[in-house]
Amino acid sequence: MRVLVVDDEPIIRMDLVEILLDKNCTVVAEASDGKTAVNLARSIIPDVVLMDIKMPGDIDGMQAAKILIEEEICPVVLLTAYHHAELIEASTAIGVFGYLVKPIKEDELYPALRVAVSKWEGMQKLKEENVDLKNKLEKRKIIEKAKGVLMDKYDMKEKDAYRKIQKMSMEKRTDMIEIAKSIILSSELISL
Repeated sequence: MRVLVVDDEPIIRMDLVEILLDKNCTVVAEASDGKTAVNLARSIIPDVVLMDIKMPGDIDGMQAAKILIEEEICPVVLLTAYHHAELIEASTAIGVFGYLVKPIKEDELYPALRVAVSKWEGMQKLKEENVDLKNKLEKRKIIEKAKGVLMDKYDMKEKDAYRKIQKMSMEKRTDMIEIAKSIILSSELISL
C-alpha cells in the first residue's frame, strides 16, 4: 500500500513512517501542511493519505482531505489529538474514510488504512458500473426509438424491427447503436 503521510510535527511523522514501513507499506511522500499534501497527492496518486487535521498554513488537514476526496484522488484517513463530536461530524460530512485519535496505536493504523483503501476501491468500482449502466440505458433508448420508427414506417412487429436493426448491423459491420441513430436521423430528415 502506497501512503502519503502528512503531519506538521516531524517526530510524529517519523513515528508514523516507521510503523508503516514495519507493516510493509510504501511511504511515497511526506508533507507538513495541507497545501503540500494536496499537490503531492495530485502528482503521486497514493493509495491513501494519512493526514493530521490541525496543521498550519492556508489549508488545514480537513480542507485538504475535502479537496482530495472531491477530486477523487484517493481516500483520506484523518489523525487528530481531538475527539470532539464536531470534528468527527465534519470529517464524516466531507467523506473521509477513517478517523484515528493520537496517540496512534500501532495495531490500529494498518487496518484503518487497509479498510479505507478497500472502501475506496469498492466505491470507484460502483461509480464505473453506474456509468456503464447509464451508457447501456442510453443505447437501449436509442435502439427502442429506432425500433419504433421501423414499426411505424413499415408496419413491423417489435421483434421484426429489432431483427432488422440487428441484420443491418451485421451487414454493415457496425454497432447496432450506429444503425439505430441512422434510422432515427433519416426519419427526422424525411419528416422535415
